[in-house]
This record gives sequence, C-alpha cells and structure tokens, in this order.
Amino acid sequence: MAVRAESTELHELVDANVEVEQIGTGFTFTEGPIWNQGGQFLLFSDMPGDTRRRWDEQGGVREVAKPSNKGNGMTLDAQGRLLVCEHSTSSVVRMDPDGTGSGREVLASHYGGKELNSPNDIVVHSSGAICFSDPTYGRMPGFGVEREQDLDFQGVYRIPPGGGELTLLVDDFVQPNGLCFSPDESLLYVNDTDRAHIRVFDVGANHTLSNGRVFAEAIGDGDLAKGGLVDGMKVDEQGDVYVTGPDGVWVFGPDGGQLGVIGVPESVGNINWGDEDWKSLYIPSSTSIYRVRLKVAGNRLGYMN
Repeated sequence: MAVRAESTELHELVDANVEVEQIGTGFTFTEGPIWNQGGQFLLFSDMPGDTRRRWDEQGGVREVAKPSNKGNGMTLDAQGRLLVCEHSTSSVVRMDPDGTGSGREVLASHYGGKELNSPNDIVVHSSGAICFSDPTYGRMPGFGVEREQDLDFQGVYRIPPGGGELTLLVDDFVQPNGLCFSPDESLLYVNDTDRAHIRVFDVGANHTLSNGRVFAEAIGDGDLAKGGLVDGMKVDEQGDVYVTGPDGVWVFGPDGGQLGVIGVPESVGNINWGDEDWKSLYIPSSTSIYRVRLKVAGNRLGYMN
C-alpha cells in the first residue's frame, strides 16, 4: 500500500515508495512488539491465541509461551528484563528477556484493594519508573477473560523505580491505550481508543501530569468491530508521533499536524522500533507482522542504548 503524504515533511521520514514487508502471517490478532537488540529478535503477542511468539531472520517465527496469560503490550527495562501487560491476570509482570515466562514476578495487579482492569500498554521512564494504561479490553471475550470490572474507571498508572505502591496519574479516559514519552520526557502522550484521539500532558515531579489537551483527533471512529483504531503509539528521535489508525500508521509532527499515513494491508494493532540502527518499524497487524524501513530512528529508551 502507498504512503499517503499530507505534508512533504513525511518524505523526510519515509520514502514514498517504501516496501511494507510481511515477515510472518497466520496468527489470530497480533500485538505488543518488542525488539531484543542483544539477541536480534522480535517478541510479539497474540492475545486471542493466548500465545507469545518470537521472530528472527534465521529461524522465522516460533512460539515461546503458550499460554501467555493473553499478554498484550511489552517492553524491556534498562536491565533488559521483559515487562508484559497480561490481560487474563490483570497484571503487569516482569520476566526473563526470552519471553518464555521464566523468572516471572508480578509488579502490579491491584489499586486501592481492587483488581486492575487489564493492563494494556507500557513504557519505562529513564528513572526506572514504569507507566501503563489500564482499559477494560482484557475483560472482554477473546481478548482476555470475560468478567465483571472491579474498578469503576479506566486510568493510567505509575510504578515507582524499584517497585512499590501504584500511583494513579489520570483517570478520565474511556479506554486509555497506547502511551509514550517525548524524547526529553517532558511530555506524555496517551491515546483514547473510544474517543479516537491522542492527548498530551506536561510531566512534573514523580510523573504528575498537568495541562492535558488534545494533541490529535478524528483518528478513526473508535468502533472496535471495524478495526483501524488508535491503539499502539511510539515517538521517533525527532519527536514525531506514530500511531495506529485506519489504513495503517498515522504520523504527526511534534506540533500535532498530520504528516501522512504509512499504508498497511491489514488493521494495525501496535508498532515498535527495531533492527541494529532502530530504523525499522515493526507493525503487528491483525493476522500478520509487517516491517518497514524509515529514514529516522526511534526515540532511544533505556533498553535501546
């Protein structure tokens, strides 16, 4: 599919005729990609399939964990340990980096004595603090385990460096989903799938959030049944924002102006940076995984250095 430019600035990030390469297919619904630089492999989730898989150039795709507690978003901490948002257990967990589940420990599962909804996406600050979103998708059939909600809101949380009691950062979302920091960590972007928009917050001490405002809107219509939703989201080294949406990956400049869309043949669930130079965007998309080369690298989080 073609790259659709709304601004000539998009071609400074990606070639107009770039190949969107399918590297694996035949899955149920793919999510949560994370690139392991030391091992040169990609881990990704298949929530309805209750499976975590690995892909690399030599071996292709293989299973590493089944069941996977219907894991969704994943990242690595600065020590290279894998962090996973589990839908079935309503938990954020940490485990060994191979994704098999060895060394698993629970970092968060409850807030105020009540079980979390279903942690969904996750990012690690340079301080070691962990922020994650907590919508209700993991309490729906297929994407998790159908059950009643304990909490009466959907929020974004912080786990302090070294672990400890959760802090609720913001709770006025319908379905908070993808989240990422700006390169200087002064801003936190969080999207809301039902509202089909991205909000941005100023980040203060201990990640207190203020001055929340809409950064970009009308990214699809929020209809889960149609696909093409605002979901996974990442930032490049220049501060441009990449987010899933109708027809592929939508790209916005740091000022919120839409630069264009990188077209993908299937509904996109999430995105993340990978390869030696961090200039490949890995794109889980419904039944397949795609990869596209960019001219710019991803924002360097702790595990990427």
